[in-house]
Amino acid sequence: MTSIADIEISADGTGTGQLFEAVPTLSCEMERVIASSGHGLWLSGPSQSEIEDALVEAGAIGTHSRISSDEDRWLYDIEFEPDTVDPFEIVLEEGGTVLSASASNGTWLLSVRVVDRESVSSLYDRLDDNDVTPTIVRLFDLAEETHSQCGLTTRQYETLVAAIDHGYFEIPREVSMQELSEELGISHQALSERLRRAYRALVTSELDVTEEDAAVSPVPSN
Repeated sequence: MTSIADIEISADGTGTGQLFEAVPTLSCEMERVIASSGHGLWLSGPSQSEIEDALVEAGAIGTHSRISSDEDRWLYDIEFEPDTVDPFEIVLEEGGTVLSASASNGTWLLSVRVVDRESVSSLYDRLDDNDVTPTIVRLFDLAEETHSQCGLTTRQYETLVAAIDHGYFEIPREVSMQELSEELGISHQALSERLRRAYRALVTSELDVTEEDAAVSPVPSN
């Protein structure tokens, strides 16, 4: 049974540890999809020049290059040196998927999907063996009941997961609806309808709106 684990780890001893030592106000957020062998990290907090200086001075970082920018944050493609503790790579080696990762005040919070709870235990041990003491903040199983609590059918849930995994919700999108429909083996129209029903189920569930309320509620004017 698939499980989701939210894991806190200190940046100390990892590839980003020296960055937080140099600029303690730094905030990081992992870009889920980036066309590179390294990691895409959005860096913010200090000025760009301070971030650049910290990247150059950090011995754990092999190469880096700026990919993009967005207001007061910058997206860098970062590769760590071979002997550096890379928690993201450890997750992948243990068969997990990093759904999201962000850091501030020198602490990373990773949301990881694994095949079962035994895999969480194995991942915990790997991180601990590398002197990256993890803390399991939350652990839950993605049972069918979890889907139904949000009003999702199993197919709708699986479709949303596939859309996330293939970068459909990224900006810009990493996969088109046509490509995603081919990946799932369904028609473009069927995918569109399934996503719309899933969106509606999630919105009505999260906003505590009944189907009757949604049907009669007027659309507010701008």
